[in-house]
Amino acid sequence: MAGKNVVLFGPPGAGKGTQAAKLVELLAVPHISTGDMFRYHIKNQTDLGKTAQSYSSKGELVPDDVTIAMVKERLSQDDVKEGFLLDGFPRSVPQAEALDTILDELNLSLDHVINIAVSDDEIRGRLSKRASIEGRADDADPAVIQNRIDTYKNQSEPCLNYYRPKGVVRDIDGIGTIDEVFERIGAVFS
Repeated sequence: MAGKNVVLFGPPGAGKGTQAAKLVELLAVPHISTGDMFRYHIKNQTDLGKTAQSYSSKGELVPDDVTIAMVKERLSQDDVKEGFLLDGFPRSVPQAEALDTILDELNLSLDHVINIAVSDDEIRGRLSKRASIEGRADDADPAVIQNRIDTYKNQSEPCLNYYRPKGVVRDIDGIGTIDEVFERIGAVFS
């Protein structure tokens, strides 16, 4: 299966984590989730975790230099030689440019940007539901949810316009069952 260097994209609550778990199994590549990295550091109260928490608790993005250094170190590891699934990075055009530089330095390329498209109303509903099911405090406050949506639209969504001229964006309808959405994603690789 060719073209296994993938970025998974979509607004908060689009189902990226759920789809990522299925996609790494399909592609047999490591799942590189900046969210998981940050949650690990926050849980363990490392210096990076404390810095990340001070931003994420307000629905803001962690500064680029911290995130970029973490991603570069991870993409330098041997297990990404056959491919990778990046989830939660890049989240801004400067991060996308930094990723291009990292990939060039490592002699890697980006094959697909899988964009799971979901409406704002759907996001609000999903995040509220996730807050009650998983107890995620960052999903419980409507003002924080709106801030996350606004942050995504203003900082992250422009990445798609950065990648579109490169011909790597694959827009996927994110409405439907988990399996229906995954079937649409899987079709990209068949």
